[in-house]
Amino acid sequence: MSRIYEALQRADLERKAAHENEVEQDAEPVVVHNIEPPLPVKSNVVLESIAEHQWNPSMDSFPTLADRGAGVEQFRGLRSRMFQLRYESPLKTILVSSGLPAEGKTFVTANLAMSLARNNVNNILVIDADLRRPTLHTLLGAPGSPGLSEYLAGTAELNDILQRNRGPKTVDASSGHNVSNLMFIPAGKCSDNSSELLANHRIEKMIATLSPHFDWILIDSPPVLAVTDAVDIATAADGILLVARGGSTPFNVAQRTQAAFRNSRILGFVLNDVKDASRRGSYAYYYGGPEASDGASQRKDKRS
Repeated sequence: MSRIYEALQRADLERKAAHENEVEQDAEPVVVHNIEPPLPVKSNVVLESIAEHQWNPSMDSFPTLADRGAGVEQFRGLRSRMFQLRYESPLKTILVSSGLPAEGKTFVTANLAMSLARNNVNNILVIDADLRRPTLHTLLGAPGSPGLSEYLAGTAELNDILQRNRGPKTVDASSGHNVSNLMFIPAGKCSDNSSELLANHRIEKMIATLSPHFDWILIDSPPVLAVTDAVDIATAADGILLVARGGSTPFNVAQRTQAAFRNSRILGFVLNDVKDASRRGSYAYYYGGPEASDGASQRKDKRS
């Protein structure tokens, strides 16, 4: 009996030793090949050395370039409202979006940026984050690349994608577009993987790096009901400014647009291209809280 017991004991010890050996082998580090590390976020920013280009803005798209007129006054009113909201809580980076294409978000972004620049001695930055259908560079008459897509992909640094207009430091009546304190980051090369580029959180780090250098940062984003890119970018912004087109944007679209940004601070709606606002000129803007914004959309639907 003792020999049988000893044999069983030895067998048990051998099984335990074999098990411990397997555990040690399992605990060895696994080597995975052919996986590239994440691209680092490059943060060197020297505004004095960024590229200067001779912009040629589309004058029809920039009522804010005029010395006077309804368009100038309306954007001054919108600009004043942004300053008022800044007094209520911190506000520097504004994402401008809409529900659907062709509602005027790029027009509003560009003109609000120009209005802020003409009223400010500090630097203003406007970013084209619509990587699918970028148009800001066309309005400004500026180069479209390199831009945001190259930076997010890690193939360009911040100073490579920043640009400003080549012109005098001050603005005069005959050349109002020579605003050297307005800087621009174009969208860059359009890409099929724009969602992946915008969802990798590099844009948040980019904004954090740029923020100390600018008084205001405006971001033109894709329409939120067409693609999800704008919701991803919204995490980098302090507030969301929404755009609807008079006589065109349905009320339910405005509601869905607002709901898409329910986790963000909505600054209000800009009601663009109101045809019957003759007292206020060719362009009309409406801003306020969600309730006021809904009211504006309801009145607009009755006119359409």
